[in-house]
Amino acid sequence: MEIAPQNSRRILHIVGGMNRGGIETWLMHILRHIDRDRFQMDFLVHTEKVCAYDDEIRSLGSQVIPCLISKSRPWAYAHNLKRILTEQNPYDIIHSHVHHYSGYTLFLAHKLGIPIRIAHSHLDSSPLETKSGWGRRFYLALMKFLISKHATIGLGCSCVASKDLFGQNWKNDPRWQIFYCGIDLNPFREIITTPLKARKELGIPEKAFVLGHVGRFQEQKNHQFLLEIFEEILKQEPQTYLLLVGEGLLRPSIEEQALKMGIKNHVIFAGGRSDVPQLMKEVMNVFILPSFYEGLPVVGIEAQASGLPFVLSDIITQEVDIAKPLIRRVSLSKNASTWANEVLELHMSAPNRSSSEWLSKIENSAFDIVSCVKALEKVYIGG
Repeated sequence: MEIAPQNSRRILHIVGGMNRGGIETWLMHILRHIDRDRFQMDFLVHTEKVCAYDDEIRSLGSQVIPCLISKSRPWAYAHNLKRILTEQNPYDIIHSHVHHYSGYTLFLAHKLGIPIRIAHSHLDSSPLETKSGWGRRFYLALMKFLISKHATIGLGCSCVASKDLFGQNWKNDPRWQIFYCGIDLNPFREIITTPLKARKELGIPEKAFVLGHVGRFQEQKNHQFLLEIFEEILKQEPQTYLLLVGEGLLRPSIEEQALKMGIKNHVIFAGGRSDVPQLMKEVMNVFILPSFYEGLPVVGIEAQASGLPFVLSDIITQEVDIAKPLIRRVSLSKNASTWANEVLELHMSAPNRSSSEWLSKIENSAFDIVSCVKALEKVYIGG
């Protein structure tokens, strides 16, 4: 194990696993850009499986430490966490990214004497939780109580995400604050290949219209409705392809649905990718995000940095709207045909993608990774 410099702050991030996803990719941006002589970041994960970012994390001098969750034996998690923290050099900060479960992780961190305990809300899951049974509602209430009692700092990626985890009156508690997750803009300044080559590698014709989506295959992202929208677009524009980037438990069922609908030959399941900025810049024509709920989707910021026209559900917070001329919002109460028409209209009327204006807007916002890292360092030092 690499020993951190004497005056550095040691931070333990708690996350499900370091695979490609919005939270995990943001954490990697932070790790790459933070002053690693002053801030030693390690990652406690709830999986033993090898994840996409594990090797890079270790190459940057950080650790990936498994600590498995057992729903039937929560005391086993407590025992393992205590053992891990006892074996390691003392951590100054626990930064928990596991939403409601942060109540338990920060309760344990408090008992173990960690002085700075951060609960980070990356999601507004309230639309889903309203359907919960009494057992789930009890769990949510308990976790929110524990967060309120044991967190010394609370960060929310948006107002709705803060409200979801910290309560209706979160603005009245000085511990809770908005913290926008920045992105690394360098890949959006660079062109690695040509659009023709990138499309050829994916099996997409040169002049095809490409609808793009990046996200895990899970209920939140609404892939089933996305396929219905795409089917309607195909009726009007037969030379259209849907590029789906991501992995997840629902991917097999979405592939089966595409096959049953007779559209699978036009749907590209690209899996997890490290070249999302390149795909946005060189392959996609319109980006679409019909999510049921989000905190603040980082992929939406990436789409705007690439100058990509962006159609999203109106339930998503307007805090994501930086390059407003690129954006079109549609209600989830509208049918797939209406969504398809909005996508095609935006494609035809969208402003010049090659303009540097869109990248400049992100550079001058809180979503640039440089300003984001500086803000997080202040949280860690001032915490």
